[in-house]
Amino acid sequence: MEKIRIGGIMQNAHLSLLNVSAVPDRPGIASAILGGLGEQRVNVQFIVQAIDESQRDQIALCVDRDDLPTALDILVRVAPELDAGKVVSHPEAAIVSIFGPDFRERPGIAGTMFEALADEGINILAISTSISTVSCVIDSEHLEAALNALRATFDLP
Repeated sequence: MEKIRIGGIMQNAHLSLLNVSAVPDRPGIASAILGGLGEQRVNVQFIVQAIDESQRDQIALCVDRDDLPTALDILVRVAPELDAGKVVSHPEAAIVSIFGPDFRERPGIAGTMFEALADEGINILAISTSISTVSCVIDSEHLEAALNALRATFDLP
């Protein structure tokens, strides 16, 4: 099988993943959560939000591992004010991303990436995409295996 050519692989190994569940779907929620983090100088490096069938959101975000205590404190404090559910943290996370031009015109890239990770037994904790990037949050202990799998799977410059 011919490898799909991509522009490269990016990584960030020193992260923590936080999930806020059952967040009401209404204006101002993301602002309250991310504004509170920003006010405390916590940089959010990954954000994904999805709404469920009961019109409640789940917001997943990654922060630098050193910022986890501050971020967790803020989210636990703001969640009840927003009528949100539980805040759960995954302290040792990493992001692995593939990037390249024209991803929107090339079907199969995300599926190929996910299959390469699955073949190594790597669970994906969160996914985010853009026109030119597919990013997966994984447990940081699997980062090297993920990088090796992606290098073997894709044609890199």
